[in-house]
Amino acid sequence: MSQPLSFERCRAFIDCQLQSGERGRQTVPMADPRPAITISREAGAGGIPVAERLADYLQARMPTAGRPWTAFDRNLVEKVLEDHHLPAHLASHLPEDDVSQIADILEELFGLHPPSWTFVHQTAETILRLARLGNVILVGRGANVITAKLDNTFHVRLVGSLEPRLELLQDYYRLDRHAAIRFIEQHDRGRARYLRKYFHRDINDPLLYHLILNTDRFSCEEAARLIGETVMRKFYPATVAQAA
Repeated sequence: MSQPLSFERCRAFIDCQLQSGERGRQTVPMADPRPAITISREAGAGGIPVAERLADYLQARMPTAGRPWTAFDRNLVEKVLEDHHLPAHLASHLPEDDVSQIADILEELFGLHPPSWTFVHQTAETILRLARLGNVILVGRGANVITAKLDNTFHVRLVGSLEPRLELLQDYYRLDRHAAIRFIEQHDRGRARYLRKYFHRDINDPLLYHLILNTDRFSCEEAARLIGETVMRKFYPATVAQAA
């Protein structure tokens, strides 16, 4: 598993797309619907490395001046904080975790941080803004549901059996087996709860996705290539036909 996606790289993407004074108002022209890809994933199924390789794959085959393919994962939190002028220390309150509803209510009552509903709304605004720009890969945070009505989106779900996911997490985080199992249980439960609580959707519903990949059967490079080829055929069939 690779390191968290660079916020600096993502800032460079935003700076390329938005002129000064136009931040947040630009939309994708109907004549040029650049694709946006969302990736939902089980813990340890390779969401980040697949997203990184997919960005490189599409950039190499569909280069567009000033519009680099960019993946957003944990750096999306920093983008949300920046968009809504929130202090950086609040990043710790934005994970797709399993914070209980009681804790959320208590924190709101005592003013420990803005209520989670506010953060989810602000995150959704940022996700929609990025998706409308196109040439982005959005990992997690209900991006597939948030962008479901946009014509330029393609939704992917990455799944895998327990042992390969444990092996990947143990290698990346240097966890023992027991800790890796707890990691998977916590993150899978938290992501499912996040989608159910805020969007009333089942994260395992296959109808939410265009493509579901079992990463037991594909390396990260193979998964990225398969997704990339499918996206190109869907959104740029003429380009694919010419290359054939």
